[in-house]
Amino acid sequence: MKHAQLLGSMLLANRPRRFRLEAMTAMMTIQVAQRSAELFQQGFCCAESVLQAIAEGRGIKSELIPKIATGLCGGIARTGGLCGAVSGGILAINMLAGRNRAGQSPEDNVRLVRAFLGEFERKFGTTNCERLIGCRLDTPEGQRFFKENKFREKKCQTFTREAAGMASDILEREVRHDGTERRTA
Repeated sequence: MKHAQLLGSMLLANRPRRFRLEAMTAMMTIQVAQRSAELFQQGFCCAESVLQAIAEGRGIKSELIPKIATGLCGGIARTGGLCGAVSGGILAINMLAGRNRAGQSPEDNVRLVRAFLGEFERKFGTTNCERLIGCRLDTPEGQRFFKENKFREKKCQTFTREAAGMASDILEREVRHDGTERRTA
């Protein structure tokens, strides 16, 4: 991976600044998406994997990450609600673009979260866990169906990887690594 990054950096060195930024954004997005899939394969849940991968990509370490996302897995505690991977993406966006003072406007954050939700829904048709996987996880029958059909590997891993990539892409384009908003002309 390091060799590919070095080669990519050398190839981008002579390109215009905007092109370099776009290419670096794409590389970061791919790395974060791959990392979230690795974390998911290691046994973390969807929300935990997305949040952890984006935090790692931004150099953020906290004892609270990924555990603040645990209850969001399985469509919020296996209720089939909002997809955990989507919830993890929202947490990551909030971590980097959320408010830290009551007087701050939430509008930039709302715009980013809505962009993320819209992108996920356009790709998968819904952000609802139960609709995405086709079963309920709050019943023994639903959990058995989920396991027998290997939906964790066949479906949820894809949602996790894609949600991480989408949220990362939005953050790379919109929020600097120091947490300030990018202003585009």
